[in-house]
Amino acid sequence: MSALAVEVREKVEYLRRGDTSLTGALYTPAGEGPFPAVIAIHGGGWRLATTDVFQFFAPWLASQGYVVFTPTYTMVKKGEPSYPRAIQDIGAAVQFIRGKAAELKVAPERIALMGESAGGHLASMVALAGEEPLFRTDVGAFPHVSTKVKSVAPIYGIYDLAAQWRWDQAARAGEHITTPFLGKSLLDDRRVYFDASPLSYVTTRPDAPAFYVVWGELDDVCDPATQSIPFFQALKQAKFYVRSMQVEGAPHYWMGDPLDDPGSYPGFFAPRLLRFLRLKL
Repeated sequence: MSALAVEVREKVEYLRRGDTSLTGALYTPAGEGPFPAVIAIHGGGWRLATTDVFQFFAPWLASQGYVVFTPTYTMVKKGEPSYPRAIQDIGAAVQFIRGKAAELKVAPERIALMGESAGGHLASMVALAGEEPLFRTDVGAFPHVSTKVKSVAPIYGIYDLAAQWRWDQAARAGEHITTPFLGKSLLDDRRVYFDASPLSYVTTRPDAPAFYVVWGELDDVCDPATQSIPFFQALKQAKFYVRSMQVEGAPHYWMGDPLDDPGSYPGFFAPRLLRFLRLKL
């Protein structure tokens, strides 16, 4: 299909919690719709609001016929973990898109999640455990709307938080990203690391969402051998529809690069993601 014109709306509020307003940018293709929707979640170790990471990818994806929403979520602050609130926030974003589907020109049963790094963790948690009581939000405009999604594309994500804690201990001691997010060290509470890991919720189930698990060959932040590859294998074992892609030579944090740069990793990924979405969304 030819590229569609795209309307962009900045700071669309999807959740208000007291005095705190959570917003996202909304990219809508020209036309009557309804269109499938992709909620794209930024990373940043759950503590950095790297909201510009989809500045090139989101308008491109919208031009291909997808409504794209790029929400912010509760960030870790000093002494203030954001678990499980960040997961609840992304669940609320799904509820918002589904609850306002007619107004937003969205097909409510055709919603996907995409996330990079910590955003891949949040996307996978909502897709696999979003209906669990701990992760349901009760403060959004649509608290009783389903958070189920049809497909998920996590990119160099974090799926086993205990394994990430151990990786950080060895690779960059003193800079654990999981401890501030959860509020506890692995040495103090292993249970919360299990409960907060998408890998813990990979079980055979009816109507399982389709997954496209993507990682970079040279990722030294979220080690593929202890994160993406075991997660992909677990999904296969549990009979999910799952595909994978290792991006040769890619490090961590490349989704923010322009698609048309020579050798662009997002440019390589984009048409492959599009095939997955056209098949499974």
